[in-house]
Amino acid sequence: MLGATTAQDRGVRLRSVALSTRDPTWLLTNDEGDYALVTPAEHDAVRAGALEPGSTRFQDLAAKGLLPNLARSAGLARLDEAVRRTRKGFLLEGPSLHIFVVTLRCDHACHYCQVSRAHVDAQGFDMSLATAEAGVERLFESPSPSLTVEFQGGEPALRFDLIRHIVEAVERRNLVEERAISFSLVSTLHHLTADDLAFCRDHQIHISTSIDGPANLHDGQRPNPSRDGHRATLVGLARARAVVGHGGVVALATITKAALNRPREIVDTYRELGFHSIFLRPVSPYGFALRARRRIGYDVGAFLAFYDEALDYILELNRQGETLVEVYSAILLRHILTPFGSGYVDLRSPAGAGLGVLVYNYDGLVYPADEARMAAETGDRRFALGNVDQPLDILLSSPAMTWLATGSVAETLPGCRDCAFVPFCGADPVYHAAAQGDPVGDRATSEFCRKHLGLFHSLFRRIAEADAETMRTFLAWALQKPRNAISEPGYVER
Repeated sequence: MLGATTAQDRGVRLRSVALSTRDPTWLLTNDEGDYALVTPAEHDAVRAGALEPGSTRFQDLAAKGLLPNLARSAGLARLDEAVRRTRKGFLLEGPSLHIFVVTLRCDHACHYCQVSRAHVDAQGFDMSLATAEAGVERLFESPSPSLTVEFQGGEPALRFDLIRHIVEAVERRNLVEERAISFSLVSTLHHLTADDLAFCRDHQIHISTSIDGPANLHDGQRPNPSRDGHRATLVGLARARAVVGHGGVVALATITKAALNRPREIVDTYRELGFHSIFLRPVSPYGFALRARRRIGYDVGAFLAFYDEALDYILELNRQGETLVEVYSAILLRHILTPFGSGYVDLRSPAGAGLGVLVYNYDGLVYPADEARMAAETGDRRFALGNVDQPLDILLSSPAMTWLATGSVAETLPGCRDCAFVPFCGADPVYHAAAQGDPVGDRATSEFCRKHLGLFHSLFRRIAEADAETMRTFLAWALQKPRNAISEPGYVER
């Protein structure tokens, strides 16, 4: 990592990094996620313990716990503990995201798909009723007060009858359990009938789909038998919005090599379709997507260049008064600018695999993350926790969970523990086990780390510039509020 340093004294672990070779600004962070942007001279003075005690900068850094050789007051120590409890509050909840893979059948042949899909008429690739009901039992064994039930495939709409059964079973059980339940469905939108959509509306099932950009790009990456994937998706989008409401459907774009020089076109596609958010995600390094890597993949640096241009464009649109959120930046900014979690289980430490999410596969096997399921589809069975018929405590004490735990705490991992961005980041033992052979992995060659280092550098450089309109947008995204609720950067109207 460029210019990274670390120091520890009297219980304060201070990390720092130069934001770029061109920008003299240094970032200082501590375990609680407090941070400051300082000049090279101030950075050197902090490291040497040579800041003038009466100076404004000394007082500012002392209040934030960013002076490694200065003991924290009792009051600030209590505040640190409160922040720590807030940031890591998910540890007491247990798995909150429960993914049901109701079928592996699908009529698309997406080039970047991570799983081996089955033909729409294939037999033996649907979840059984017994497996579905066992999954509902495991779901309620989690102590989490808030539970999200997500339906994936294949194309889960091909088994909407099973989705209905699971939703109704969860709702009946919840009359006694009294948890906060939410439902989501990942679908192409092509197979959802009017009755299906009415059920989604009546049971508040949020729908997520994929729109990869203009028609030629989308159809080139997501071929279907009728060769009209983009048109059919837009027809399905209009049909779904008419029933579940405009905000009831969100979308994401997967960025392949063919998309790298088209960031504005992709963003404009979402604007033209009336979306107020866009999730820009790179090609997955899991499962069957690896086979297409040479054709559709790229170096992480190419994705970061694409992302930077797209983010600049989105920020300019917000500056002009348009509402458009880049979802992944919003997740990272919530970690940076607030003491609250984002709910995003893929960016936690300890990792969300198993502890935050469970996947009930169509065949009855249980996995600690969707990416683990994808790896298993290529024959890597190391990630299976057991069978859905086994109690939750048995699944979470399985050899696979014990193995993944060795790489689950970012603050202890080589290359992470001294990283200035670690308070805002997370561990991904499933990725490192799948891509590098073990859950700890090698951060120097990790695409997960390279991507997040680039994204954090990009966001903090913009924070260091302190442009008022950018900061207004960033704070609105982090707090999940309208931009006009941020009257001044740093001030929120209630």
